[in-house]
Amino acid sequence: MLSCKEVGELLSQGIDRKLKLREKVSLKLHLVICKTCSCYEKQLQFVAHSAHRLMRSNKDGQGIPPLSDEAGIRITRNIKQQLNEEQQQKKPE
Repeated sequence: MLSCKEVGELLSQGIDRKLKLREKVSLKLHLVICKTCSCYEKQLQFVAHSAHRLMRSNKDGQGIPPLSDEAGIRITRNIKQQLNEEQQQKKPE
């Protein structure tokens, strides 16, 4: 059975990608048993749904404007740099 940490990771990944059948089944089994993770799933869905609604413009053109190309490039570069640093720290010497 999955640990709560693994469930948290899968729930997060499920927002960005389609989970495999095995992942879905393992996740559902854990969520039936673990009320804490079940609550976390609901909170995560609420945050994801709210963020999605904020990003959409309404009829009046209000809403959060999209990122500029420069901001997107800067954010992507920073994320890649952080991932590289984390990988370097994990490498055994």
